[in-house]
Amino acid sequence: MNNQAIKVVQFLQRQAASLLLYQSVFEGEVGKAFLDLLQAIRYPNAEAKDCLQAYGYFFKTLASKNQNWEEYLISQILSDDNPFSSQAQLQLESLPPALIAAAKHDLRALQSFHECSVASLGEWVQSVAHLPISPVVWYTEQQNLEPQYQLPLIEKLRTLEDWTDAVEDLTAFYRKYGTGIFAVYKAFRWQQGEFIGIRHPDAVQLHELVGYDSQKETLIKNTEFLLSGQLPLHVLLYGSRGSGKSSLVKALLNEYANLNLRLIEVAKSELKHLPQIVEKLRNKPQKFIIFVDDLSFEEDDDAFKALKVVLEGSLTARPPNVVVYATSNRRHLIREYFADRPQPKDADEVNAWDTVQEKLSFSDRFGLTLTFEPASQTAYLQIVRHLVKLSNIQISTQELDSQALQWATRHNGRSGRTARQFVDFLKAQKTIIENEKQK
Repeated sequence: MNNQAIKVVQFLQRQAASLLLYQSVFEGEVGKAFLDLLQAIRYPNAEAKDCLQAYGYFFKTLASKNQNWEEYLISQILSDDNPFSSQAQLQLESLPPALIAAAKHDLRALQSFHECSVASLGEWVQSVAHLPISPVVWYTEQQNLEPQYQLPLIEKLRTLEDWTDAVEDLTAFYRKYGTGIFAVYKAFRWQQGEFIGIRHPDAVQLHELVGYDSQKETLIKNTEFLLSGQLPLHVLLYGSRGSGKSSLVKALLNEYANLNLRLIEVAKSELKHLPQIVEKLRNKPQKFIIFVDDLSFEEDDDAFKALKVVLEGSLTARPPNVVVYATSNRRHLIREYFADRPQPKDADEVNAWDTVQEKLSFSDRFGLTLTFEPASQTAYLQIVRHLVKLSNIQISTQELDSQALQWATRHNGRSGRTARQFVDFLKAQKTIIENEKQK
């Protein structure tokens, strides 16, 4: 390597070390691989094996992300959770001058990494390792894989001469879309005390769900209250199994994710953490549905107490950006036994009926209860026909109805879930038959 190239590598290492706020940009797998490669280029061993290995690992990490280095760097900046981005999203009238100065310092440093192309890295590796040709350079055509709301700012940073001029744009971006994991994923699960992003959430769409139109309309309206900043009601979706309760909640996410809606699945075993979860979501710019599927409780269940606090409130004000949607096959969420009912001879509890009523009325603590009755034959066939139309399956209505009713009789009865299973089977069967004909 010539002296000029060595100076550039040293400069980049100093820039990385000088970061005041955005250090975590280099804490990911790709960022660490980049810094390790710079170190190996600057201090190669006798045969430069460490340099070649570091370059190979850097190439592999970029390829696994299917991103170019420049795209990866900008996406990390837009989702980085640091004091500047965190305070920006709280809608403060003015940020501390020192914080803005630190952000500008870091943006200036990070721009130098954006200008360091992988082609230059390849040339340095070739020089250090005395290779006859430059190593393969990772590059992929831009595919706009980033969330759509990021694209305008990504494009601006790609073309901006001085990234310090983007401080106001970044402030507005963080304020609107948030930071960290909530800016990257739209669906999550709470697991072992932290939010885990779901990379591939269920893709069910609202237009795929037919039947229960009034329930769907009510839930959509309540969700739009949440999105508009109004205080929504907590909702219990109660009804027969397979009626589409869970699918409806998941479809809301796909409909409104571009309006900053996020869905967090909380298992019953994790409900004891619900007050903690709600507090973590307070002051975030996103709107959150906490989704609890197949809800029911046993007596003296700690999860019951935690959910009760969230539904009824406590001394702490309820955050307007969080709502609970729960599904259940039971109208009364707490199991009640005949033995629980007070008998004339019982003298253990003076107001025993109060305990019974508390159990029976827990579902009333939800502001809305939407009931999903078992599907009639007419409703079941309506769902089947709708799904067949969406799947573009060519079959006569008479034959379709006959097969659909036979399927329901032999399998799980009439429901939206049974209809979906039947159509999926029918689609696979038709595809195999068509493939056989083409051979």
